[in-house]
Amino acid sequence: MKLSAQWVVPMIIAACLLAFFLLGRPTSAINQLPTPAPKPGSYGLAATKLQAAPTVGASITTPGSGSSFSTSPITVNGICPDGLLVQVYDNNVMVGSVMCTNGSFSLQVSLFAGVNELSVLVFDDLEQAGPISNIVTVNYTNTQFSAFGALITLTSAYGRRSAPTDAQLTWPLQLSGGAGPYAFSIDWGDGTALDLKSQPLAGIIDIDHVYKKAGIYQVNVKVTDVNGVSAFLQVIGLGNGKVEAAPAEAPPTATRTEVLWIPAVIAVALLFPAYWLGRRSQLVSLKNKMMKEQEAYKAD
Repeated sequence: MKLSAQWVVPMIIAACLLAFFLLGRPTSAINQLPTPAPKPGSYGLAATKLQAAPTVGASITTPGSGSSFSTSPITVNGICPDGLLVQVYDNNVMVGSVMCTNGSFSLQVSLFAGVNELSVLVFDDLEQAGPISNIVTVNYTNTQFSAFGALITLTSAYGRRSAPTDAQLTWPLQLSGGAGPYAFSIDWGDGTALDLKSQPLAGIIDIDHVYKKAGIYQVNVKVTDVNGVSAFLQVIGLGNGKVEAAPAEAPPTATRTEVLWIPAVIAVALLFPAYWLGRRSQLVSLKNKMMKEQEAYKAD
């Protein structure tokens, strides 16, 4: 009981500082367990997850059925399941593809002369098709083609093709109509300079590219014939490989450790003045008690 009065103030202060130290410690400062690097001679396993084909298809919102156009290409917009490949068909011919982003798609497609029946199919990563969309019928008429013959059409059997990074990706295209020679302009979507290619005759034309980084790229192909008539094709190219992560910032563990020790240092530093204050308080209390006893003794 004699020591309790002496240590009551230091113990209260120390308990408050200890509670602040423990409860105020940020959980983010706890060091995470490191992920061990693969050891030499270890093996990696790869597996393919089977999944059902998409059950929800895309829908064309614009243009509306019955629309008429005098210029080509036109923009086709719609809604779709997020993350799937969207391929647009014109009269059952694939005329463009794009990835569905945030539940919608938008891409440019070239039209055939006369009636065009537009529809959309979605595909997952295993190339499984979903339900076909609504069919939108539009008409395309342009009098300039009467002087040059049939317009140009540029199509492909592939809406998406892939190759490993640093390996050549080859894409066959079907070119018809117009008059040669033809000039190709190809944007591979990876920030490299446009590929320029000359083709004397229509038919099957191969274009190729090498992706240096893994990723999904929007490829835009434009072809123009000798008379200035153009066609357009938009498709998806894939560079397969390990995606490069952004440089991670160094975790400020040292700074956080210093901050966490500050309350402990303060607690230790305050123990000595707290002890002195407690001791002083006890002496004053004893002195006052003695003076009261002396006054009571004199009064008697």
